[in-house]
Amino acid sequence: MTLLTPEQFAAAQKANLEALFDLTNKAFEGIEKLVELNLQVVKSTLAESQENAQRALSTKDAQEFLSLQASLTQPVAEKVLSYGRHLYEIASATQAEFAKVAEAQYEEQNRKVQALVDNVAKNAPAGSETAVAVMKSAITAANTTYETVHKATKQAVEIAESNFNAAATAATKAAQQAASQASRAAKKPVA
Repeated sequence: MTLLTPEQFAAAQKANLEALFDLTNKAFEGIEKLVELNLQVVKSTLAESQENAQRALSTKDAQEFLSLQASLTQPVAEKVLSYGRHLYEIASATQAEFAKVAEAQYEEQNRKVQALVDNVAKNAPAGSETAVAVMKSAITAANTTYETVHKATKQAVEIAESNFNAAATAATKAAQQAASQASRAAKKPVA
């Protein structure tokens, strides 16, 4: 007894190939967004560096130079945090797309296996009810395991996102405090 006809096998191969190309396209979209983000960062950093160098060269004394340096600390820290957020968003969106495709593939395979088991159960010879029950039990156990792992993974992603947001908030506050302290230090007269 053969399980798959040539047409079914070809259809399965076609579906798998389409899923592969879909995932490849999603990966390239993520890479494209990352490259675009990095180009924007480089372009704006060069422009700001040129402007800051001009401002630094036009300072008249050490006090003004220190004040200028202090005023640049917080914007740089905020830009680094913003870059990290954008990077995280790109990675998170790409991962979510991969997860959607994987879940759709899993559901499709699960339907096929369930149809196969139902077909075997209908056509099973008398006395093989125990074997069919064992097969159904194994599939149920596998599905339960998958659901448990899926939920745990989802919770881990949510916790990681929460931790990232908390770390970003703390880093922003620390950068603001450091900039404020540097600004106060720069305003003190140089001896």
